[in-house]
Amino acid sequence: MAEETKLQRTLTGKVVSSKMRKTIAVAVERSVPHAVYGKYVRRTTKIMAHDENNDCREGDTVVIAECRPLSRHKSWRLLEIVARAEPVAGATPSA
Repeated sequence: MAEETKLQRTLTGKVVSSKMRKTIAVAVERSVPHAVYGKYVRRTTKIMAHDENNDCREGDTVVIAECRPLSRHKSWRLLEIVARAEPVAGATPSA
């Protein structure tokens, strides 16, 4: 039998916090139907993900992949940064 490759579960979301060392908080939105009315409602889940090089900033759109548990809250890792956040006008860059 050929060697099986396990597909990784990936999600796309927006970085809502990058204040931790090597960790980012990613908000992932999904649409679910309302139990009674059937209208689709947006639900947001906040996921902690591992960012090895501290590349992400708040507002970036990223792709994260499921992995083994890295800590109590982290079981996801950063795969790629899809889009960078626009810099805020008038903000001073931190040194």
